[in-house]
Order: sequence, then structure tokens, then C-alpha cells
Amino acid sequence: MNQMMKAGFLFLFTAVVGAAKAQQTYSEGMVTYNIVVNTGNNEPKAADLLDGATQKIWFKGVNTRTELSSILGKTVTLHDSKTGAAVVMNEYGEQKILIRMTKDDYDDRNGKYAGVQFELMPETKKIMGYNCKLAIAKLKDGTTFRVYYTTELAFQNKDYGAQFKNLPGFPLEYESELGKMKVTCIADKVTFDPVPSAMFDVPKTGYREMTYEEIKKVRKN
Repeated sequence: MNQMMKAGFLFLFTAVVGAAKAQQTYSEGMVTYNIVVNTGNNEPKAADLLDGATQKIWFKGVNTRTELSSILGKTVTLHDSKTGAAVVMNEYGEQKILIRMTKDDYDDRNGKYAGVQFELMPETKKIMGYNCKLAIAKLKDGTTFRVYYTTELAFQNKDYGAQFKNLPGFPLEYESELGKMKVTCIADKVTFDPVPSAMFDVPKTGYREMTYEEIKKVRKN
């Protein structure tokens, strides 16, 4: 093997190793986001209710558990990306409601994000030591939101969030809406510890069960 071929193989090997180090794929773990109400909000009292609110996402294979907690209560979403089905549990005061969703129901619930496209921007920042890039998400209704994503972190489950489909990395900061309020979710903790399977079990008691169609009718009224 001549020196040029050796140099070529060495270059390819170094590039592959470098890429492997640059991005690690995890099958299990948990990400915590702090929720910050964006400035300019016209409902200060409502904003106060989100003070200290957090969102946690647990990953385990094709399953995710998303938990949104505030002083108002908690919403838990269990999603199976293989079947597309989901279960949502709302716990607000004494009211505890469980909604089972088919894939079609789940897609309908997240319909606003269908076809989301991202414009990649040159702006960068570091979040928890991860190098992040800015992307502007564009929805079919013309609205946009900002996302800072990293290519140094990846979970095996690529379908954990409808709003991040086609995003070329993992979101560590992003804009979202809670009711009529615009908020920013900023990651402040990432762990890769094993996640108990029980985290994805659906409770058999303690909740009033409603269908997705019933919930849609209640919201319309």
C-alpha cells in the first residue's frame, strides 16, 4: 500500500471516528426543560401561574413520556412512535381525565405541525455545553417559531415530537404555546440513565376516561 493510499484510509478513519464522537445516539434517557414566559405577554396573572413550570421527556426505545407540570396541575402524554397511538392524562385539582388516542387522533391533535419546514440559520449558541444552531420553523398557517438544536445529541426515537419532524438535530431550546401564551422551553438537564418500563404503563384506575372526540367537543363549546 503506497503512502497516498495509507493517508487516504487514515483520513477516512479519522473522519468516521470524529463523526461518532460528535454525535452519540441514546435509546434511553430524560431531558428536562424550564418554561419561561416570553416578554410582552398581556396576561401577567396567567403568566404567574406558569412560574416554575417544567417539561420532562423520558425516552425508552419507541416510547416517550412527556410530563408538563405547573402549579395548576400536570399533563402526561405517553406516545408509542411504532404504532402512533398515545394516551394523555390531565391532572388539575380533583379533576383527573384520561384520553386514549389512535394514530389518527394523535395526528389530528398535532395537525398544525404537519409539513413543518425548517430554515437553518447561521446563529449559534451553547446550551449545557452542547453546540447549538438556530432554525426557524415554518408552519402551513404561516406562523413560525425558533429552535436551537444540537447535532451532538440524538435519541433513537426520532418521532418524539410532531413539531420537530425534519429538524436536523435535537432541540435544546424552542418556542411554544401554552393556551394563549407564548413560552420558551430551555433544557437544563439531560441524563442517560435507564428508564423503568413502568413509566409508560397506563393507569387502570383513578381517572375518568374520555374519548378524543368527546374532548374536542368540550373544547369547541
